[in-house]
Amino acid sequence: MRDNLLKLLGRSDYVPANVPQLLRLLRLRPNQQQELQHVLRELEHGGTIARIKGNRYIRPREADLIPGRIRINRQGKGILLPDDADLKEITIPESATSTALHEDHVLVRRDVRPRGARAHAPEDNTGKVIRVLARRRTQIVGTLQRSRQFLYVIPDDPRVPHDIYVPEPRDVGRPAHVGDKVVVELRDWQSRHTSPEGEIIEVLGAPDAEGVDMLSVLRQYDLPLHFPKPALHEARSFGAAVRPHELAGREDCRAHRVITIDPDDAKDFDDAICLQRVSRDQWKLWVHIADVSHYVKPGRPLDLEARKRGNSTYLVDRVIPMLPEALSNELCSLKPDTNRLTKCVEFLLSNDGRVLARRFYSAVIHSQRRFAYPEVLAILQRKPSGPIEQMIHHANDLAQRIRRLRFKAGSLDLDFPEMKIRLDERGRVARIEKVENDISHQLIEEYMLLANEAVATRLLALNRSAIFRVHEPPDERRLQEFREDVLSHNIPCGNLSRRSEVQKLLEKLGTLPIGPALKIGFLKSLMRARYAVEPLGHYGLAKGKYTHFTSPIRRYADLVVHRVLFGQDKAFGQQLRETADHISDTERNSADAERDSKDVKLFAFLNAQLASGRPQSYPALVIDVRNFGFFVDVPGLAMSGLVPLSSLVDDFFVFEPARNHLVGRRTRRIIRLGDRVEVQVAKVDTFKKQVEFRLTTAPAATPKRRKGPFSR
Repeated sequence: MRDNLLKLLGRSDYVPANVPQLLRLLRLRPNQQQELQHVLRELEHGGTIARIKGNRYIRPREADLIPGRIRINRQGKGILLPDDADLKEITIPESATSTALHEDHVLVRRDVRPRGARAHAPEDNTGKVIRVLARRRTQIVGTLQRSRQFLYVIPDDPRVPHDIYVPEPRDVGRPAHVGDKVVVELRDWQSRHTSPEGEIIEVLGAPDAEGVDMLSVLRQYDLPLHFPKPALHEARSFGAAVRPHELAGREDCRAHRVITIDPDDAKDFDDAICLQRVSRDQWKLWVHIADVSHYVKPGRPLDLEARKRGNSTYLVDRVIPMLPEALSNELCSLKPDTNRLTKCVEFLLSNDGRVLARRFYSAVIHSQRRFAYPEVLAILQRKPSGPIEQMIHHANDLAQRIRRLRFKAGSLDLDFPEMKIRLDERGRVARIEKVENDISHQLIEEYMLLANEAVATRLLALNRSAIFRVHEPPDERRLQEFREDVLSHNIPCGNLSRRSEVQKLLEKLGTLPIGPALKIGFLKSLMRARYAVEPLGHYGLAKGKYTHFTSPIRRYADLVVHRVLFGQDKAFGQQLRETADHISDTERNSADAERDSKDVKLFAFLNAQLASGRPQSYPALVIDVRNFGFFVDVPGLAMSGLVPLSSLVDDFFVFEPARNHLVGRRTRRIIRLGDRVEVQVAKVDTFKKQVEFRLTTAPAATPKRRKGPFSR
C-alpha cells in the first residue's frame, strides 16, 4: 500500500486528495481505510508526504513544503536542516517558528517571492513553520514559580521562549516547592500566542542542593543513568579477558611496541599505534582500533542500546558511556600489559609522509605502555631514553610531515585551545585549565585522520554502503558576509570560495590582535559536520573521502563502519540513512548537554564570586560590538558574555556602525573588535543562561590601521 500510495502522489496528473478520494484512486476496499490512515500518518510524521487544507495529501516539494529538523538559537531565530541533503538551510524568523521547539521535526513552507527582471539575483532562503511533525523532546526541565493565580515553570533552556503553566503536582513522590527544579511533560500546544501547558512528572529538588544541577542536565537532554539489564547481562557474559579461541584468524601483533596516548583522565582507550622503520626511505605504521564489533553484534541488546545512545557523552563531572563499563573501560579498552582484540590499518609510508600501501585486518595486541599527553610532550622536549621514547620521537617527526602535506592539500587550521574544568570533591569548580593542541595531540591526530581517510577510500573501492563523516562547504552568502566583515577592519581578503584564500586569511589572522575574534566569526559561518550515507567529503580537512573509524567505544558511527568494512553487516541504504540521521541528532544533543553541564558549574562558581564581594579579574577579547554594548570571550572561564554600555560610567559611548566600533564622547576612547580587556563578572542570569561582565581596565591601545587596497 505504501509504495502504491507514493506512486500515486508522484504522478504528474495527481490532484491533492483526501482519505475517501485516495481509497477510490487506490482501488482499496472500505475496510482498508484504517490501514490507509495509519500509512498516511506514518508518512506525514516522517515528512515524506504533507497534509494540506481540506485534509488532502501531497508530496511536500510540490507545495514548496520542506520537512526537516529545526535548530533554534537563544534569540529565537530558527534554522531548518532539510531532510533532503541536497537542499540548503532555510532561515526561520522568530515570528515564524510557530510552536516548534529546538530540534523538532517540522514542515516549513519556503518563501517564494516574485523576482521580475532580477532573475539572477540571490534568493532569500527563508520560510515559515506550518506544522510540527514530531517533538524532539516532550519533557522539559525548569524552575517552579507561582503567580497570584497559577503555578508555572520557567524552562532552563533559553531556546524555549514561553513559561509553561502547570497544575498542582500530584503523585510525584515528593512535595514541590517554589524555586525547585522540576521536570514537566509538555501537553499539546496549538498556538505560539498562548503559553503551553504541562504536567509536573518529577521534582528534582532545590537548585543549590547537591547533585540537582547535573541531574537537571541529565533530564533536560534525556541522558540515561543506567543500562537495561539485558545489555548489562550481555556485556558481562564475555568475561574479563580475551579467550584463546578468539585469536583465531587474527594477525599476532603482541610482540610490537604498541602504545596508547590519551588525556590523563581517560579510561576508554580506543586507539593504539606502533611505528617501525623498514628501510632508509620507508616506515611501517600500525593504527590499532578497539574491535568492539567482535562483541557488539547487530540487533542484540548491547547494539540496540548503543545505537539509541549514539555516542558517549562527556559531562563536566561524569561520562555517560555508549557501552557498559565492562566493555568501554575494560574488555574493549586497549589497556597496557594485557591482550586486546583490534581492527588494524597497516600503512607503508614514505619518509615525507606519503601513503605507499595500506592493509586492513583483524589483530591482537599487547600494549606495552599507556601515555598521557603531558608525558609525551615532556618526552618530545628532551632526548629519547630507550626504544619506546625513540619511537615516539620518530612518530612525531613523521606525523608533522603528514600534517604539512595535509595543509599543503588545503586543510584549514581551525583549532582553538580547549578549556577543561576541574572539579573538587564537592563538585565545585577547583580550576580551569587550558588544553593546547600541541605536538603530543597532533601526533595521534594525524594518524587517526590518516586511518579514517584510508577506510573511507577502501569502502568506496569496495562499493559498500556505509556511513561517512561529512562537512559540507559553507554557504556562499555566509562567506560573503564574513568577507565583508573582515574587509571592514581593513584586512586584505580575497575570494573565500577559493580554499587557498581561506588558508591565507587564517594564517594572516594568526598574526593579528583582532585575529582570534574574526576566526570565531569564520567558524560561525561554517556548516556543522554530520553523518551521511553520501561521501560528500570534509571541507575543513580538505578530504574528498572521509569517515569515522577510530573511536568505536564512544561513537556508534565507527562501530557501523567496522562492520561494513570487514563484511560483518550487510546494512541496507534506508537503514543506514536513518542511523546516520539519528546519530547526527545524538551528537548534537550530547554537545549541547556537555556545554550546559559546564555552564551550570561555571554559573555557580561565578555566583559564589559575586556573593563573596571579591570577583576575580580575567583577560578577555572583544568579539562583537553593538549599540548596546560589546561581547567578550573570556578564555579563562571558557565562556562569552556582554559588557553593557550602561556599565561604562566614566564616559558615554556612541556606536559607529560604519566603522563597527564604539567611541567615548569625552575621552575619544575606542572599543573595537579584537581589543584585549580585563573584566570581572557583574551579573549572572541563570534563567537566560547569560553572564554580564564589567571592565576593570580600559582596552589596550589599538594602533590605527591604514586603509588598504582591499577595503570596501
